[in-house]
Amino acid sequence: MSGRTEQRLSALRTRMKETGTGLVAIAPGSHMDWVLGFHPHPDERPCLLLIAPEREAFLMPALNAEGTREHTDIAFFDWSDDVGPVTALDAALEAIGASAPGHIALDETMRADFALLLLDALPAQTTRAFTSDTLGHLRMKKDVGEYALLKMNAAIADRAIQTAFSKIRTGMTENQLAAEIRAHFSSEGATPSFWIVGSGPNGAFPHHSASDRVIAEGDAIVIDIGGRKQGFPSDITRMAVVGLPPEGYGEIHTIVEKAVQAALRTARPGVLARQVDDAARKVIADAGYGQYFVHRTGHGMGIDGHEPPYITATSDTVLEEGMVFSIEPGIYLPGRFGIRLEEIVILRADNAEILSDLPRTAHVVQT
Repeated sequence: MSGRTEQRLSALRTRMKETGTGLVAIAPGSHMDWVLGFHPHPDERPCLLLIAPEREAFLMPALNAEGTREHTDIAFFDWSDDVGPVTALDAALEAIGASAPGHIALDETMRADFALLLLDALPAQTTRAFTSDTLGHLRMKKDVGEYALLKMNAAIADRAIQTAFSKIRTGMTENQLAAEIRAHFSSEGATPSFWIVGSGPNGAFPHHSASDRVIAEGDAIVIDIGGRKQGFPSDITRMAVVGLPPEGYGEIHTIVEKAVQAALRTARPGVLARQVDDAARKVIADAGYGQYFVHRTGHGMGIDGHEPPYITATSDTVLEEGMVFSIEPGIYLPGRFGIRLEEIVILRADNAEILSDLPRTAHVVQT
C-alpha cells in the first residue's frame, strides 16, 4: 500500500470516528481514485472497497482480481459469475468487523444494485448517508500535489483559449472552432472534455455546445472549455467579439466582471458558499439583470470536473483553505447574446488564488 493511500485511509478513519460512521463503501470511480490512486474496471459486477474503522477489504469480481492485484495488497473477497457475490460480501464484512456497523456512508455514484446488495447484507436498523460528511469532506480540500495538477491543466486551458482566439474568422462554424480547441488539448497530451462555443444568440444558452452556425461580424462568442491530463481537469470561460460588439455588450460585460470581482472578494475561509453566490448575484440583480443569471455561481473541481463544494444560493458549506471551485456568473439575453466569465480558484488563508493567467477582457477579432 502506498504512503499516500495510507495517509488518506488514516484521514478517512479519523473522519469516520468524528461522524460515528462504521463503514464507508466505495464503488469504482473518483472516490476510489482519491483513496487508492486507481480503480478496477467498472461494470455490472459488484465491486466495492469496504473501509471499517480498523480494516479494509475489497469485494472483487474474480474476473478482475488478477489485474487489480497488480495495484494493491488490500484483501480480496472475490466471487465468480457462477456463484454470485452474496457469500463473498458477507465474508468481507465479517473479516473487517463491519457486519453490524450502525451507520454507513455510501458512495453516491454507486450503482443502485450495488447499494441494495450491501444494504440487504446489513442489519435492518443500519442507518445510511452518502459520503459528503466523510470522504467528500476530505476531498474538498486539495493538497500540494493536487494543486500542481490543477494548475498545470489550467495553463493548458489558457493556451487552448488563446488558440481559439487566434483561429476565429467570420464564415467559420462553431463546430470548426471547437475542433481547433480539441486539437490544441490533444497537442498537449490532454483529453478534451467539453467545448462550448456559443456565438451570437447561441451564447444565451448556458450549456450550448457547438453547432453549424456560421460565426458572423458583430457576434459575441462564449467559449467555455475544459480538458483532462494526469487525472485532473480544467475549466475556463472567456469571451470573444467579432468586429464591433453587439449593442449593450460593453455594459453587460462590465456587470459580469464586477460580479466576478465581488465573488472573489467574498471567497475566504470561514465564509458560507451561499455568501459567495449572493455576492455575485447581488451585483447582477442590482444592475437590473437578475432574471438573466440563471445558474449557480460555481462548482467544486478536483478529480471530477464538478464536485463539492457547490457555490449556490442555498449551500451552507463552510469554505475552508485548500478548497477549489469555480466562480462563473453570467447574463444571458435570449435572442441576443450571453456573457459568462469563469475562474477556477483555490482558497488560501487570506484570498482566492486564480489558477488561470488570462485576463477576462473580451478578445476582439479584427475583421
